[in-house]
Amino acid sequence: MRPRIPAVPRIPVPRFASVPPLALAGGALAVGVGGLYLTGLVLVGGEIDGGTSVRGVDIGGLSRAEAVRKLDERLVAGGPRELAVRVGDRRGTIDTQRAGLAFDVQETVDRATRSGADPFSVLGALFRSGGAVEPVVHVDRTKARATLGELAKTLDQQVRDGAVSFEGGRVVQVTPHTGYTTDVDAAVGSLRAAFLRGEDGPVTALPARETRPRVNEEQVRRAVRDFAQPAMSAPVTLTAADRRFSITPAVLGEYLTMRPDGTGRLKPALDTEGLRNSPAVTGPLAGLPATAENAGLGLSGDSVIVTEDATIGQEVSDKALGKAVLPLLTKSGAAARTGAVATREIRPEVTRENAARLGLTQKMSSFTVNFEKAPYRTKNIGRAVELINGSVVMPGENWSFNRTVGERTEHNGFVEGIMILNNQFTKASGGGVSAVATTVFNAMFFAGVKPLEYGAHSFYIERYPEGREATVAWGSLDLRFANDSGKAIYIQAESTDTSVTITFLGTRKYDEIRSVKGPRTQVKEPAEHVRTDDKCVPQTPLEGFDVTVERVFLDNGREVKREPFHTRYTPRDEVTCE
Repeated sequence: MRPRIPAVPRIPVPRFASVPPLALAGGALAVGVGGLYLTGLVLVGGEIDGGTSVRGVDIGGLSRAEAVRKLDERLVAGGPRELAVRVGDRRGTIDTQRAGLAFDVQETVDRATRSGADPFSVLGALFRSGGAVEPVVHVDRTKARATLGELAKTLDQQVRDGAVSFEGGRVVQVTPHTGYTTDVDAAVGSLRAAFLRGEDGPVTALPARETRPRVNEEQVRRAVRDFAQPAMSAPVTLTAADRRFSITPAVLGEYLTMRPDGTGRLKPALDTEGLRNSPAVTGPLAGLPATAENAGLGLSGDSVIVTEDATIGQEVSDKALGKAVLPLLTKSGAAARTGAVATREIRPEVTRENAARLGLTQKMSSFTVNFEKAPYRTKNIGRAVELINGSVVMPGENWSFNRTVGERTEHNGFVEGIMILNNQFTKASGGGVSAVATTVFNAMFFAGVKPLEYGAHSFYIERYPEGREATVAWGSLDLRFANDSGKAIYIQAESTDTSVTITFLGTRKYDEIRSVKGPRTQVKEPAEHVRTDDKCVPQTPLEGFDVTVERVFLDNGREVKREPFHTRYTPRDEVTCE
């Protein structure tokens, strides 16, 4: 429908006898403008200038409603469905509908529509063409941010530093990579521009925060050229004491790394502890005495004699090994890749020459515990004796059973046996070791040195002396004493399948140590129990009681002092296993 043409206003002309030329000219001008206005309304017609188009869709001369309908049919339907984007060198696509991107037809028509039907707009339309109008894009920012956030999970890239590693004697390079994190807020604007460009437009680079690697390609090339390749070029040969051995590139590479310093340069680092404990090193050095061995002592009557000379230890430390290896790795040629490892001598505490000066001259005490033969006892008691024998306690030092023997585990050489736990016999690793603890306690008792920590069994065991026995438990109960004799003490430990003997060698501070046991008091009767667990051990009943043992110190036949040792035993309940 054509718009109604408004009536042309009449211009009154004054009646004069004669009309001046200027007045006639003005009237003619008014008539001309009015004519042009009428002509413009007729020719221009609609609200949109002729020749106006949006993305090739001609909407010139149409009314707003007509233009909206046409753009809905042609422009919206032809809009892009997916947009190709990238972050760094990773690419992805954006679903425009999910991202809330769409052409705003109403706003686009508003942009294309002339201002009104006033004379100036109508007359201006006679002398211009509408031309191409850029469509308006609406962006739902909430949807756009959500879509970009999901896409960022796959397109964002962690920064990767350049690196050099070693595998099987080969150099492995890791190429550095710049990190990118999508700037979601800034990327919303990029989507609007990409939507206007359409699916045929170039891939849109989304705004992202860039993180440069600390170690770049140049540093990687330098590290490979200056260190890594020379390090893997040939074995290194080392000499430690009288041992000579080689370490291949494959072994070296297992413990060699290159790490960045503060400037991004890759520096070599050698795991010296790992290399020192590798078979390639421990094997050749196995013949070296790693620790010093004290002179072996024995008795001739009650006098101490040296039965075996001491051995000096030769220690190859982790630090010394690394100090020898690292400088050789950048050398070329077999001769240049050969070096010596510094060793440290470990002097024994007791030697043939100093045994007498240390006061190791006589037997201070000796005690033996007998037990029934059992494979687990033989194994566990023998292992504990092996670890204790030859211990030297210097004047003023403390000795610890747990520190000397260590945890009673399979790795430490112990097996499962019978022991007391929660006031009843049970099966556990290290069972039987309490026989050694009791023997050490009595040797300490009669040597006259000071006890620091000890504890008796929860109930009495008939093969041990009442009130003069001890047990140990890893992590909760130890047997410790202080050497207050004024001279060194050497602990000699021996065992058979049915006995264990502990002897203290040193210098007696007192002529004699006696033990005086008091009567049993606070006697309590045992109870009866039935157990069904697989670690159950049958148990005969025995009463509980209190007992006090006094340690009597004698010098020149005269009593010097007494020390009481109080022990409380709980009843040993009868246990039947079913």
